[in-house]
Amino acid sequence: MPLLLLKLIFDQIERAPMPFIVRPIGGYIARRAKSQLVEPELAQHLDYLESELDKSMWFAGDTLTAANIQMSYPIEAAAARADLNSSRPKLIAFLDRIRHRPAYERALKRGGGHEVLR
Repeated sequence: MPLLLLKLIFDQIERAPMPFIVRPIGGYIARRAKSQLVEPELAQHLDYLESELDKSMWFAGDTLTAANIQMSYPIEAAAARADLNSSRPKLIAFLDRIRHRPAYERALKRGGGHEVLR
């Protein structure tokens, strides 16, 4: 989550209104921080999570546990903000399994959907 938060912050800096003279510098710093630090680290973390799902269907074994519920939000956030895509099919399948659970669907209805991720 810290890397996703950094990505969110640097994305906002790139789009934020700034004085004309500062805009190129602010945008450059944000793009450079994302490309040199945030995105490579985020890719490494997602690769690790993908490899963990090679071992079993869920993160903590073959049954759904609290660890998987806890991991669902960062992976949802990665799908919304970090271009999680079909290059990581195990994580996409994990999200699909989580999203199709009746309790998850009820929670989304009650909580208002995925708006918080955008």
